[in-house]
Amino acid sequence: MKSLQFIGCDPETFQAETAAILRNLFEDFVQRFMPPKPNDYMTRAEVAEMLDVDISTIANWQRKGILNPLGIGNRVYFLRSEVEASVKPLNGNL
Repeated sequence: MKSLQFIGCDPETFQAETAAILRNLFEDFVQRFMPPKPNDYMTRAEVAEMLDVDISTIANWQRKGILNPLGIGNRVYFLRSEVEASVKPLNGNL
């Protein structure tokens, strides 16, 4: 087995340098190998439940352009990210 010698390096410095190197390697790994997050589609009922409103409110928000519906066949869906982005702070208090 090979041995390593760290001349002029105290344990705290060695630990800090090793942690920094490992953190950088891990962040690089996460960026390269994590699968992209899939789109999360929600139905009108799921959006209404999430926002604690009636389904008719969801339809009104569709007509006003507040929510952007997506469709396939006769089904209507919303992207979760777009629904969350449509929620805005009031008077800059949030």
